[in-house]
Order: sequence, then structure tokens, then C-alpha cells
Amino acid sequence: MASDRLVLTIAGMTCANCAGRVEKALAAVPGVVQASVNLASEKASVETVPGAVRPADLVAAVVRAGYGGEIVTGDLARDKEIAAAEETRFQRETWRVAIAVALSAPLLLPMVGLALPVTLQLALATPVQFILGARFYRSAWLAVRSGAGNMDLLVVLGTSAAYCYSLALIVAGMDSEHLYFEAAAVVITLVMIGKWLEGRAKRSTTQAIRALLALRPETARVEREGRVIEVPVAAVTVGDMVVVRPGERLPVDGVVREGASAVDESLLTGESLPIAKAEGDKVTGGAINGSGLLRVETSAVGAQSTLARIIALVENAQLKKAPVQLLVDRVAAIFVPVVLVLAAATFLGWWLATGMLTAGLIPAVSVLVIACPCALGLATPTALMVGTGAAARAGILIRDAEALERAHRIDTVALDKTGTLTEGKPALTDIVTLLMPERQLLTLAAAAQTGSEHPLARAILAKAEGLALPTLEEFQSRTGMGLLARVEGRRLAIGNRGLMRQENVLTDALEEAAATLEAKGRTVMWVAMVDHDPELLGLLAVADPVKPSARASLARLKARGIDTVLLTGDNERTAQAVAAATGVGRVMAGMLPADKAREVERLQQAGKHVAMVGDGINDAPALAAAEIGIAMGTGTDVAVAAAGITLMRGDPLLIMDAIDVSRATYAKIRQGLFWAFIYNLIGMPLAALGFLSPMIAGAAMALSSVSVVANALTLRRWAKRGADT
Repeated sequence: MASDRLVLTIAGMTCANCAGRVEKALAAVPGVVQASVNLASEKASVETVPGAVRPADLVAAVVRAGYGGEIVTGDLARDKEIAAAEETRFQRETWRVAIAVALSAPLLLPMVGLALPVTLQLALATPVQFILGARFYRSAWLAVRSGAGNMDLLVVLGTSAAYCYSLALIVAGMDSEHLYFEAAAVVITLVMIGKWLEGRAKRSTTQAIRALLALRPETARVEREGRVIEVPVAAVTVGDMVVVRPGERLPVDGVVREGASAVDESLLTGESLPIAKAEGDKVTGGAINGSGLLRVETSAVGAQSTLARIIALVENAQLKKAPVQLLVDRVAAIFVPVVLVLAAATFLGWWLATGMLTAGLIPAVSVLVIACPCALGLATPTALMVGTGAAARAGILIRDAEALERAHRIDTVALDKTGTLTEGKPALTDIVTLLMPERQLLTLAAAAQTGSEHPLARAILAKAEGLALPTLEEFQSRTGMGLLARVEGRRLAIGNRGLMRQENVLTDALEEAAATLEAKGRTVMWVAMVDHDPELLGLLAVADPVKPSARASLARLKARGIDTVLLTGDNERTAQAVAAATGVGRVMAGMLPADKAREVERLQQAGKHVAMVGDGINDAPALAAAEIGIAMGTGTDVAVAAAGITLMRGDPLLIMDAIDVSRATYAKIRQGLFWAFIYNLIGMPLAALGFLSPMIAGAAMALSSVSVVANALTLRRWAKRGADT
């Protein structure tokens, strides 16, 4: 059963445990099918039973868990308000950090031999501990109340122990040389600085989404009742005629009805050069018009527009969790209880070893402070967000985190021919007849093809332009083979040898001519009349030029140790000619859609990690069967829907780019998790043994989160078609 999907922004999360608590709160709402929270983007994706959940119920669940929540509506104005509120929160946090630094800095003076009155230490530390640090107490209390733990609980326990111990010494009138106000205040300040730096870095991870959102014009000039008026883009409907002036962004998807210009689609497709557009060409909302005035008939608006679908794909990829994150979540769930046990063991161990109750206080505080699961929770989502954003800027759309994670393992790429390695814009080059003039054969074939959307059909119809075509009476497609049609009372079969065999048509008379044409790399379509006694009428030959970048693309794949195989429904000779032109490793010709899917499955059963690249409806089964499907964005909607990755430009060079960005992203995930674990594996024993003061522990904890995010941000320098090679 289909489900509805809602997205919420979540405020107040500090670590992976917080994200887990929000997930549990949302999942507990009746009608929720699944909830996933991304700590890095501070958003939650919730799937619900259609009509069973009110958005307000989800927000209320988040608030009860101790966090702020707001539904992302998709409304441009409202989304801008949410973004403005987030900016205000960030600016407010900047001031809070500045005040905390100003109050905590004097507490470090005794460390350099400058005495500070006890009362002044108390006066400086108290507001940091209980006013600026109040949010840590609130979050810790809510975590305890819900039977969980989080980073804030560790910070509160550690700093409160140091503060209360120091206060007890003052009240008892004991030696003030052993006060730890600076440890408590400075740790809170360092945690605040760390979270501020982390927040600043995380804002950079959403740069790609913000860049895409900035492409959405707010108004459009629409022709209505004989005049041009300016209206909000939301008020434009399909069929409206939109006027786009030179230098403006196109507000909608549509078809050029008047004018010519060069359109810059670089932020949508990664194509660096402007694309020439003339009457009849499709244009995409968000692209920048060049020097010409265009009149565009609207074909898609709102959520159905190309830009909206790109944004939705990128956001969806960034919201979903990669499989590796599920393991991290399980570790994070038990992390805080384990740390509390270790801190208690540290305190008891020092007490037993020295006989002094207070000897283990500072080591225990250091253990609590350094053992922050933030970096653990940030390693995967930040790398995924930056990686998918970098891919989107290069014209590679990754549907979800799972697709990105799977793509790094690919060692075999299966490719369709037409539209993938070739231009997909074939032209009719030869007509060979047996029983009728060429013009008559072309007329019959073109009439039969009026019911087809196949690129080969368009080639025949283009050649027959200007001819008076008879009416198509019946039409039946034979996927992967051709078609059957009735024209002027004649039942025609047009397709490959497989269709001819199926209809009992003998092809011997033209086999020599067909072989000659196929040796030149041309696709042959046989034309026969199959009413009663099947009779061959002739054949049509179509040439589909190989894409200029196809050979370089396959050379890159080979250089990276990736095997290639061509899976095509075309004949063996044509397939071999394309293979010779592109350098593909292995060829399998004459394949039906089900055959392609079976071959992909066979390769995978043999231990191969297979990516299937295609662009047509007949490629959809293989795209779905492959470990990762890669669809050419210039292809059909069915192919795009079945694929995990879409190449917006349909450029074969992007195949290796997609695998490259996946490998780079997965490497950053591994590096982030490695550093997150290393900080704790090294830091916690050092803290327990008394080699780390709480302040150094706090700095190390803050550094761990910031370094993980900063490491992920280096993915922004990932360059497509870099030295791979």
C-alpha cells in the first residue's frame, strides 16, 4: 500500500541518541509506518498511512520528546520563513558562545599563576553552568525521563560534579586551591563552541540544496487575454504561454513556441556550455535564458517540474539512512550507558587505589566529557549529504543513500546500446524493396509507425515527412522485437529477425543485403505482409551514431578494473560494430527485456556487483534487477523510475563519475567512523588514567565532531572526470 511522506525540521538535537529518541517518538504516533531522522540535516522523514496522521500530531510528538519540530510544506514562502528562523537561531547561538567565552576565559588565569578570588570564580562559573548551560540540563532531564541517555547527560553529570564539588569545598571552608570551577565552565564553553562550529560546518553540507532552491523564480510573465501580466509561479498552469526575457531564469518547464536563444542549464545538468533552443525544443524551469526572447508553452509546474523533482531526489537521498548507519545507530543506543559504567568504574578504581574519595572525580569527569557520540552520529549523514550534493552539481541524481552506498562496490557495468552508447536519434539511411517501389514501402512503414514512440519509429516518420500517410487501423507492439499493424487493410509486421521467425516470414532473399548493412553498424528493420501467406516486402536500415564520449567512457571503466558488457535487442552484426567503435568488453545481442534482466541476475549470482545503464522502457526490468540501476536522464520516465541513479545529461562519461562519487563518499564515511571510534578508543582510557583534564577532554570531544564534518566537506572538491585515470 502506498504511503504519504512528510518532512519535519527538528531543532535541539545534539547527538545520535537524540536522533534516535526523535525517531522513536515519531514512530510511536498511530498511523506512522516508518520514521528516519538525519542528525546532520536536522530533518525527519516520516512515512504514514494515507490520511491517518495529522501533521500537528507529529510536531506534538517531537515537542513531547523535548525538541522543536516544524513541517516542511514545500511552500516557497513558508520554507523561507523556516530558513530565516534557523538563521536567527544560529545568530543567537553565536552570541551565547561569545558570552560563554568572555565569562570562562578569566577562570583560566590561575593556570598561569594569576590568583583569582574564590567569589569571582563562583560568580563567573555560575551563569555559564546554569544559564548558558541550561539547555544541557533540559535535554538531559528529558532524556532521563524517557529512559534514554544522550551527550547532554554526560556533559551535565561531568560538569555538575566538578561545580558541586567546588561549591561544597567553599561552603565547608576548605582549601580553595582544589576548586574546579574552571573545569566545569570551560567544558560547557568548549562544548558550545564545538556545537557552534559543527552547526556552521553542517550548513555547508546543505549548500547544494540551497543552490537548487535559489533557482526557483518567484514570478512569471504570462500571456492572458491578449496582454502580458506578472503572476506568482504558483499561479501558472499547464498550457499557459510564458514570456521569458533575455537573462531571466525560466520559471517553468515547457516547449518553445516562438523565438530562439542559448539556455544555460549548468546548475541542472552539469553541462558547462549553453544549449541552443529554438521553436519546438523543450526547456527546463530554473535554467538561465541567453540573449533571445522566448515564448514558452508550459508543460509542467509545481512538484511535477524537473527542478522540483531534482530537489526532491536530492533531499530524499540526504534524508534516508545508508545501511551502514543502522549499525552505527545500534552502537550509539548503548554508548551512553556504557560510558556511565566506565565513568563509575574510573571513580571507584581511583578511590580504591588511593584511598581518597575525591581522587577519581576529575578522571571520571574527563571520561564523561570526552565520550561524546556526536561524531559517531555525524560521520555517515554528513558524508552522504555532501556527496549527493556534489553529484547533483555534476548532473548525477542519486535517489537514496542505499543506492549511493551500493554503487561503490560495482565491478561490472551492463549497457544498453540505443540512447546509452549511441545518440538515440537514428536516421533512415537505406530502403531495400522486393515487391513495391521504395516510396510505397516507406509510406506503409511510416503509417504503421505512427502508433510507436520508439526512436527507430521517429527515424522512419522523419524520412516520410511530407508524404500522405494512410490511416493506422490497428497497432500492437512486440517489446524487443518490433510491431504488428494494419494499414489499408494489410496486416504488416515490422521488426527484427525474431519477429519475422515468429510470423513465419522467410528472409533469405534479402539476407545478403542485410548482412552488408549490419556490417556497417546499421540497424535493419524487416517489413513483411502477414495476412495469410507471410511475404517479405523489404527492409529499412537505420544508422544511430555512437556518442562522442562513449569510447572514452568505456576506457575509463576498463582502467578502473570494471568489466563492461553490451546487452542489446539489436542484431549481432550491428552490436559488434558498436562494440568495435566503443571498446565494450563483451556483447550479447538479440536480447528481449526479460533476457537482459536474466543476464544481470546471472552475473550477480556469479558474484559480480552489477550496474545496469539504460534509457528505455525495455531496459526497466534490467535496471530494477541490477544492484544499481543507472538511467540516462534523456530517456523514458519508466527507466528513470526503475533506476537508483539518473544521469541528467545522458553522457556516458557520467557513468564512471557516478561510481567515483560513490566511492569517494563511502571512503569519507569509513574515515569519519574510524576517527569517531579512535577518539573514544584512545581518549577514554587516557581520561580514565588521569592523563586528560576535563578541559582537554572537552576540546577533544568538540574537535572530534568538527573534524568529522570538516572531513566530509572535502567531498565538495570532488571533480568529475578527474585524474582517474
